[in-house]
Amino acid sequence: MSFELSERVRQVPPSGIRRFFEIAEERDEVISLGVGEPDFATPWAARDAAITSLEQGKTSYTANRGRRDLREAIAGYVADRFDLGYDPDEEIIVTAGASEAVDLAFRAFVDPGDTVAIAQPSYISYEPGAIFAGGEVLPVPTREEDDFRLTVEALERAGADEADMLVLCYPNNPTGAIMRAEDLAPIAAFAREHDLVVLSDEIYAELTYEGEHTSIATFEGMRERTIVFNGFSKAHAMTGLRLGYALGPADAIGAMNKIHQYTMLSAPTTAQYAALEALDSCDDEVREMVDQYDRRRRFVLSRFREIGMDVFEAKGAFYCFPEVPEGFTAEEFAEDALREQGVAVVPGDVFGTDGEGHLRVSYATGLPDLREAMNRLEAFVGDHV
Repeated sequence: MSFELSERVRQVPPSGIRRFFEIAEERDEVISLGVGEPDFATPWAARDAAITSLEQGKTSYTANRGRRDLREAIAGYVADRFDLGYDPDEEIIVTAGASEAVDLAFRAFVDPGDTVAIAQPSYISYEPGAIFAGGEVLPVPTREEDDFRLTVEALERAGADEADMLVLCYPNNPTGAIMRAEDLAPIAAFAREHDLVVLSDEIYAELTYEGEHTSIATFEGMRERTIVFNGFSKAHAMTGLRLGYALGPADAIGAMNKIHQYTMLSAPTTAQYAALEALDSCDDEVREMVDQYDRRRRFVLSRFREIGMDVFEAKGAFYCFPEVPEGFTAEEFAEDALREQGVAVVPGDVFGTDGEGHLRVSYATGLPDLREAMNRLEAFVGDHV
């Protein structure tokens, strides 16, 4: 027999990022600037806490919503860092990565036929997540001339006033764009006026290099209509430990927990002990990693300009978003640079059609490899342009 795939699964193509990783695996000495993953190890104190928890046999399920002491620590952290106030008992859920939290929100709040407006270019999982929940995706293009910020004009052009939900990610993957308080205020007003539920992915909040991160949930009338996502993968270099969290009104988090308790039951226990220690004692290591990313960011931006490639001034996350030279599509540039020079980057159209003509380049890689990769890309451009 053969399985007949659901229509929702048929609508979603395989990940474009994975295809480039598969090509890269065929070559030796490839330098990957395509992975959205820190190259740093998890801070030692967090690893030690995880090891100790295992040695002590703390390997049982936790509460569905996560350990209460961790939820208390998260509540204190987001209050201190981002002026977000949430009740650890009712308004926080700990999940298996921020990705699970996003999926829970789509499944909890999207009915078949609902319109989900997604600011693009965007992280590759939002559109499939909305489709799997039965939603209709409405892309909302952002433009380089607006510094890839979401604007009310972009929302109006796309018809987002008729949408049911708005998804945004700032600092942004893949562009590295940020939105300041003055940029978010009109978006918040638009969401209130048109009664939009907002999903705000703030996983890169700590990786803001100019000014302070502002959450859209801090604006008047937004807390009750916003789910905020964050986690430990990026700033705390804990990708493989798979731990994230969502913040929101009690009824919304309760609905997400209903799905969570029937699927994941609880987030990984060992990772929760690591995260608790990370919040308690690893601020210095986080600051050092952020400083290193900022140094790499400035280096990569300057090298692209020396090569002669236009590049957006990324101010957050650990990506930059250069334009491909004339004569190439983004996919052609990425494939040829990988095959000829052994440098893996991701074509921007993987993140939505509005990313065409750009590349996502991750600088979550040590400076020696970054220097070599940029030299190889300079040679590639010199050979073809």
